[in-house]
Amino acid sequence: MASTLLLGSVAALTVPAQAQDPHGLEPEESDTTTIAPPSPDWFYVRYGWDADGTAIYDGKSGKMIGMVDSSQLSDMAIDPSGKYYYVSESLWSKGNRGTRQDMVTVYDATTLELVTEITIPARILVDERTQNFVVSNDGKWGYVYNFSPGQAVNVVDMADKTFVKTVELPGCASLVPNPGVGFSALCSDGTLATVVDPAGAATITHSQPFFAATDDPIFENFAYDKAKNTAIFVTYTGEVFTAKLGAEPQISAGFSMQAAAGYAPATTKPLSVSWYPGTRQPMAYNAAAGELYVLMHMGEYWSHKAPGEEIWVVDVAAKKVVRRLSLPEHAAHIGVTQGAEPMLLVNTEEGLGIVLDGKTGAELRRIEAAGKGVITTVAP
Repeated sequence: MASTLLLGSVAALTVPAQAQDPHGLEPEESDTTTIAPPSPDWFYVRYGWDADGTAIYDGKSGKMIGMVDSSQLSDMAIDPSGKYYYVSESLWSKGNRGTRQDMVTVYDATTLELVTEITIPARILVDERTQNFVVSNDGKWGYVYNFSPGQAVNVVDMADKTFVKTVELPGCASLVPNPGVGFSALCSDGTLATVVDPAGAATITHSQPFFAATDDPIFENFAYDKAKNTAIFVTYTGEVFTAKLGAEPQISAGFSMQAAAGYAPATTKPLSVSWYPGTRQPMAYNAAAGELYVLMHMGEYWSHKAPGEEIWVVDVAAKKVVRRLSLPEHAAHIGVTQGAEPMLLVNTEEGLGIVLDGKTGAELRRIEAAGKGVITTVAP
């Protein structure tokens, strides 16, 4: 039996098949496969600075399912319909230099193949932020935070896959979708800005100040309850606020997590030691239970970069810490699945991933080299 290899229009020499491999092994054949649409039991973990990409893990098995091609300093969002993965990213024609290209890249959720690229004028270059790129609850609009040269938001039509316009938003950042309205954002004057009809007239209103950005800032990677259209914020001292979104958001009075756990509230005073929230992605929210999972550490105010030593589970409606879960390793990021039996994923500064039972905190499995970056889960 013989085989012939064609190189362009030139035929290579005919070689007996058995001579190609002295052991008589059959040549490998490459193939492709597909994966299921985004699942509520999956975790999406950025690899961080070590490598590009966002890995997809099945929380129940701990196995890696695939990878979304996300470059350095990029932000990923999941299409609410489960058809696409979106990556807001910036690339250079010569790797680390050359012509800069800013875009929202669209990947098919089942094949992970490139669908298209949506060119945008610019975007902020910063890592570890979950609120720099958000998609509206109906999947129609994408909002990309921009800082070139001033603070603004790029509005993208995700259905038509076209850039629409840039809305200037001075003094504000950390975006959250606001269904039927547009989007909202936290501002340095302690207010919540709301942009109505961002693809059209784009009118901007502000709430009354409800936090002191210079004294007790809010963590940028806050939580969002899609079903209740409510954002949940935590400050550096552990004060919890909620905002029912709409044309005129209704913001609750804050409450102290430490007081909710039976301690004195934490303060901003120097040398005052207490339990404080902290690290890069300090919280995750399970909408079905109405529970906020917060990474906590013992320290002083302004220790907000310290990794978590415990997880405090806060019943937001009851304003009570209902469970405290010990961590087998100090954690840098946290995510939670949205089912009735929630699973937690935490990762360490070294990239070790640990899956925990969301109710008991029991360790279920470990994932070596899971990734050092932010964790995303599918909203219900």
